[in-house]
Parts: sequence; structure tokens; C-alpha cells
Amino acid sequence: MVAEDNGSVVGTLQLTLTPGLSRKGALRGTIEAVRVHATCRSRGLGARLIDWATDEASRRGCVLMQLTTDASRNAAHRFYDRLGFTPSHIGYKKLL
Repeated sequence: MVAEDNGSVVGTLQLTLTPGLSRKGALRGTIEAVRVHATCRSRGLGARLIDWATDEASRRGCVLMQLTTDASRNAAHRFYDRLGFTPSHIGYKKLL
């Protein structure tokens, strides 16, 4: 999903739908690459992008929405908390 303002890209979000073996083979949505241009923050654009992703995943039959965020991004953590996400897991990455 791309958010535009007067023809310029000001926000992005990637939504991936993945069938899984857990939760009785349920489909889950994964949100990644949430970015809002610095000049457009604190206007509700990020929340609208997340709302779109949540609605789209639900419409397509997902039973769970998940995302990861950098451990150092405290403002992002407050944002996701406010939107109803729970910090329920620890994520790991390995650079290749």
C-alpha cells in the first residue's frame, strides 16, 4: 500500500498473507515496511495504513495480524500499543 499526497509518496506499508500450520491452518497477515515521511507524521496517516491492512487481512480471512519493529524504536512501540497490538514475542534476525 502506498499513501500519496499531491502525487508524492508519503507512506508505505507491505501486507503479506501467509497460510500456516498453527491455529488450525489459519491464514495470518504480516505487516512490514511501515514508513511515513517525516513531514507527514502525527497526522494519523500511519494509523490509516495499519487500519487498511487490518481490514484487508480480515476481509481475506486472516485470523491474526503480526508485525515486528526494531527494539530501539520506542515511539513505534507506543504507536503499535495504541493500535491494539501486543508485544507477545521476541524476534530474531540474521544478516546474510
